[in-house]
Amino acid sequence: MAGALIVTAEIGREDFSWLETLRLAHYPAERNQVAAHLTMFHALPPSSESELRGRISEIVRQRPPEAVIAGLLDLGGGVAFRVVSPALDRIRAELAHDLHGLLGAQDSGGWRPHVTIQNKVTPKTARALKEQLGRGFTPRPLAIAGLGLHRYLGGPWERISAFPFRA
Repeated sequence: MAGALIVTAEIGREDFSWLETLRLAHYPAERNQVAAHLTMFHALPPSSESELRGRISEIVRQRPPEAVIAGLLDLGGGVAFRVVSPALDRIRAELAHDLHGLLGAQDSGGWRPHVTIQNKVTPKTARALKEQLGRGFTPRPLAIAGLGLHRYLGGPWERISAFPFRA
């Protein structure tokens, strides 16, 4: 839905650079309309912007949540890194509770935090990349620098604001 609001966990600079390099190398260029990201909510109503800004401003007063890139996810036609973060899970649960009644089907279901590296390719191509990335893979920390608020523009996103963690 064009105009819907998206909330992301903002990835720290070094980790973002690494993930974005992988995404640029493996995501079909003609379909890659946004940079590497970790989506927390996919489609919130535009009318919730003021409430979101206020709530996110409160949340980022705390310490940044610890997170780990724990493994790879097979997306069928793509590959993503699976992210594990109990603290980020709690933040999302708090926001979901506060936004009760505004969540669509995609945001009401379970949350599977991940950063997509490749999508919209053949399953064979995706399996090959998953195998390649899996060779020698070891879990690694993922820096979460803040929360982001974006507007969906029918493909690309418009960044509305970034809210860095302050503690």
